[in-house]
Amino acid sequence: MAYIDTKNDQPGIRELFAFRPETGRALSQLAETILRGPSSLTPLERELIAAVVSHENDCFFCHNSHAAAANALAKDLDFIATALKDPDAAGVSKKVQALLVIARHVARSGREVTPALIEQARTAGASDEEIHDGVIVAAAFCMFNRYVDGLGARTPKNPGDYIPMGEALATVGYLR
Repeated sequence: MAYIDTKNDQPGIRELFAFRPETGRALSQLAETILRGPSSLTPLERELIAAVVSHENDCFFCHNSHAAAANALAKDLDFIATALKDPDAAGVSKKVQALLVIARHVARSGREVTPALIEQARTAGASDEEIHDGVIVAAAFCMFNRYVDGLGARTPKNPGDYIPMGEALATVGYLR
């Protein structure tokens, strides 16, 4: 149960969205835009960034739900687990690996992102638009992670509970 009385039993961020629908609609639209909107980064690559940032921030709900979405998009239940251990083995491009380095720095502090990290991403093939899109996903997920954990949202402990959530995110998106 959340730290506040949300008067609903939905899991994670959906519990908070149901409590304050006006906020929920705006944040759902933000998630849809940054994770599914126009970008040369694929939805899988953006879900990977979201899952990695949530892992860095130790946000159990967000990590597991976005890992499940990435796994569903990859059609591989082990994609995220492999990508976290060995991105090459998961087939993560050098460009996305460079964006993940930047995303991990954003998770700690945006000030940790340096011109050298940006140049490494460019050298690996990332465009300025892709660098922007990677950073905005990372920054938004820092906010989402803190929203979920800061209010103690209801978090399923069974990793299997996240599979249907991930499949819904992968197929329907964020505007349900």
